[in-house]
Amino acid sequence: MMVALQHFGLHLRPPSSLPLTINYCPESVSSSPCRITRRKTIFFSASLLTLSLNLSPNSPTPLLSAGAQELDEQEETTLIRLFEETSPSVVFIEVLQLSNNSNNSKDISLADRSDVKVEGTGSGFLWDNFGHIVTNYHVVAKLATDTSGLQYCKVTLGDGQGNKISTEAKIIGFDPTYDLAVLKFDYQGNDLKPALLGTSRDLRVGQNCFAIGNPYGYENTLTTGVVSGLGREIPSPNGQAIRGAIQTDAAINAGNSGGPLIDSYGHVIGVNTATFTRKVTGTS
Repeated sequence: MMVALQHFGLHLRPPSSLPLTINYCPESVSSSPCRITRRKTIFFSASLLTLSLNLSPNSPTPLLSAGAQELDEQEETTLIRLFEETSPSVVFIEVLQLSNNSNNSKDISLADRSDVKVEGTGSGFLWDNFGHIVTNYHVVAKLATDTSGLQYCKVTLGDGQGNKISTEAKIIGFDPTYDLAVLKFDYQGNDLKPALLGTSRDLRVGQNCFAIGNPYGYENTLTTGVVSGLGREIPSPNGQAIRGAIQTDAAINAGNSGGPLIDSYGHVIGVNTATFTRKVTGTS
């Protein structure tokens, strides 16, 4: 079970020293109305498959009718287009720490040198063309509370031409109460692809939804699911309650935090935030 934040009201303030009190998921769109109904197609195809299996083994009848196969192919093509048009808006976030004996140079091109340690990874999504990125606070909490000057943040994303951009981003505000933070990087081009923002006010249980993020550092991973529940309550990093969260069965792992939960139109409806796992069984 994964829970995504439902609201986008950002009440941000400059970085200050705040403790992190809960473990979440980090590792330490289309403008055209192409709606996905993949779940319905799967159920329909499964019914046809069951009927076919009840026939004689020597029957030449195909497992799926031509109409069902064509419908599946159409849904698959639409899902592929949804991912291809939405994934450039998703950001891979790495929180890095320089060693104490380094020269404090934060040149991103030197991020693979021996004196750099990866403190954590996560996801985010591009908010606008000015380089603002929305993510979870707990993804960048070490950066927000850093007093040594050795922490910095590297972000990687794609532009509208399919080119990969890697650069340093600064944290410009955060709110642990809602587990949200905003990063900003400097970019001179104008071909970024901000995420398309939707609404979570009219969501319904059973509706298809999709998560794109970077679980365990595997960039641009797509998982599919449905809205499993609404109005859930989860704890925030400062111990207060976040109400009105979305529950989904889309697969989420460490590193997905901060990435977008999108609807069938490619619109962001939430921020992938936390998973719940039973300690005894390990079942999520």
